[in-house]
Amino acid sequence: MRRRTLVSGLGAGLGAAAAGWLPGAGPMAAFAQTPGRVYRLGHLTSAESSAAATRDFTLPELARLGFAEGRNLVFDSRVGEADALPGLMRDLLATRPDAVIAVGHPAVAAAGAATRSVPIVTFGADPTQIGLAAGYARPGGNVTGVVILNTELEVKRLSILREALPERRRVAVLSSPTTELGDAALRDAAAGLGAELLVFSVAAPSDYAAAFAAMRAAGAQALLIGAALEFFRDGRQLAALALEARLPTICQWAEMAHAGCLIGYGPSRAALRKRMASQLAQLFRGVAPADIAIERPTVFEFAVNQTVARALDLRLADASLMAADELIE
Repeated sequence: MRRRTLVSGLGAGLGAAAAGWLPGAGPMAAFAQTPGRVYRLGHLTSAESSAAATRDFTLPELARLGFAEGRNLVFDSRVGEADALPGLMRDLLATRPDAVIAVGHPAVAAAGAATRSVPIVTFGADPTQIGLAAGYARPGGNVTGVVILNTELEVKRLSILREALPERRRVAVLSSPTTELGDAALRDAAAGLGAELLVFSVAAPSDYAAAFAAMRAAGAQALLIGAALEFFRDGRQLAALALEARLPTICQWAEMAHAGCLIGYGPSRAALRKRMASQLAQLFRGVAPADIAIERPTVFEFAVNQTVARALDLRLADASLMAADELIE
């Protein structure tokens, strides 16, 4: 699969990583772990798939950097619904972790509210937008991590959907209380793209069926599924509902096209997860989180599911097919 490192229309900030690498911060860093010390890494999330991704991508890279589970690293993951996360974070803090990974907006908010001293490495939610960091280059507190630029990328996904299916102007948007939708920016973009947005919010999976019924009743012609951890977790279920409703759908990650979305577009999860390992290694070597830059995506993936297109009797614009990194048959 080809990988794009630059994407037009997202702004120069997406094409350049934040200055997250301190000189020598790789495997040969001047900072070195204390011989014989065992480091404790906590993990907080509302989805088992997040812990799996950390094990698949972050921990192997962290081991390459000198911190291996079973040798000098203890990994302790806690998973729960949003209302359980504050208590789970307190449980993690009781184990005296050297750092905590927080994945998704509810976990990031719970972790940030629980401690101002234990280093937190976030994935997804933007700490600068929720008062946990002063800026990307120098966060200034105990929080660093990677962001996925939800607002900018939701606008880009709407543009991709309109380009692929220009005749479908009434676009439903599925959102949740944890979605950083960037409503004003998305509506401004929709006006410029000649689209009419219909926003449907769901608080729990039990609301999915009613939301899709409401989309059909409102005459929606296409669907943008917002960037939310639970939507990735429930990707196959949502894709099946979209197919039943005859709604061509664009989703947050390229791999969601494999789960049944028509189009998946977003940053490379693997690349971002590996960058988190670099940040963790710096923390374990003694660098303060205040001095470790929050990083933005530089590698993007674009996948189109042609089986879904045929099932919906769609012919996508040739430009969209040519731009895709992967065509799924």
